[in-house]
Order: sequence, then structure tokens, then C-alpha cells
Amino acid sequence: MTIAPSSHQNSVYHADARLDLRTIAQLVPTGSKVLDIGCGNGDLLDMLVSEKNVDGRGLELSQSGVNMCVARGLSVVQGDADRDLTYYPSNAFDVVILSQTLQATQHPRTVLLEMARIGRQLIVSIPNFGHWSVRLDLLRRGRMPETDTLNSKWYDTANIHLCTLWDFVDLAREVGLSVDQHITLSGTKVHQGAGHISWLDNWRAEIAVFTLLRAKPQGE
Repeated sequence: MTIAPSSHQNSVYHADARLDLRTIAQLVPTGSKVLDIGCGNGDLLDMLVSEKNVDGRGLELSQSGVNMCVARGLSVVQGDADRDLTYYPSNAFDVVILSQTLQATQHPRTVLLEMARIGRQLIVSIPNFGHWSVRLDLLRRGRMPETDTLNSKWYDTANIHLCTLWDFVDLAREVGLSVDQHITLSGTKVHQGAGHISWLDNWRAEIAVFTLLRAKPQGE
């Protein structure tokens, strides 16, 4: 998959945005109503508002992150994904995004369930603990690995629920979600696939971006 540059006048402003954020932005329909959970300093939300004309809202845990978002003119409130998603009404958003945050939540299963309740489509990105470098580091050194995407010491990391791509897909199915498509990122390489996650995907991906839909009941 090639990530095409936007023709919007602000595309130059976002040209050096993280590849995973640009990948997510490509998946969001123009003009949709979006909630970005764990929006950080607002890089993705700002990109979506300016280039995709979305009605964008954000939820961010850190006060400093909220302050940066508000300074950029973004509609962001302080909140915790583990506790505060229950306040949003069902089907409130066209798209709900969780970018490299699920592994830092206390209750990933509950977070996914709440996301599926409030959003018609979910976009979730995760760092892949099944990446070949992680496996090699564990095998060779017998220590918790540190990579570009998992770059904290084991005792000083917010990542408390790391998983592989297969683990994530299993959880998604368990809570009634189906994988519409997935995109794997490794360095500057981008690979797009359908719902099935192959052993190669699980081996080479540093980060994966999933679009998820509520699974249809049997018989529909």
C-alpha cells in the first residue's frame, strides 16, 4: 500500500507526521464524526480536522496533552479510557480511534466493548510483541526487549498488556468484532491485507492498524 499525500493546503504541515498516524488518517472517511481516544498532543486529530474535515473530538488522560490540544483549537477533554467511555451515548460516532493505547489500558476487553458500543467503525493500532526482533531478543538475551516502538524499560513502561497480532484478533472476535482490514508497518514499509492475519504479518509487523466492525449476527 502506498500512502498518497493529501491535496489539502495543510498537507505540508502534516508531511512529517508519524507513519502510523498518516496511515490511520487515510482510513477515516471525509466529514465523519470521530472520537480519538488517547489523542496525546493532538497530531492525529488535527490532521483529521484540517485534511478530512471531520467533526473530531478527543479524550486524553494527561492534562498536558489536553492543554496542547486545546491550544491547537481542538475539542478535547480529559478522561480515562478505562472509566470514562461509559459516559458517551451508543452510536455517537462514525469512527472511534485508539492509536497505540490499548496495551496501556487496565482492561483492554472492556475498552474494546465500549468502543464498539459508541462507534460504528473502530480503528485500533497496536505495537506487535510478536515482531521478529522481539522474539530474537528474548531468545538471545533472555531479557525483556526494547525496540523503536517498545522503547521503555520493563519497570518503567506504561505498556501493561502487550500482545501479538494474533492475540489482538482473538480478543476482537471474542467481543463480537470482525477485522475488516489490517495494515502492518515495519520501518517505512507498509503492507495492506484483508481480515486474515498470516504468520508473516505477525512476524514482520512492528505496528499494526486494524479497522474493525461489529460482527453481524448469524442469519443476517
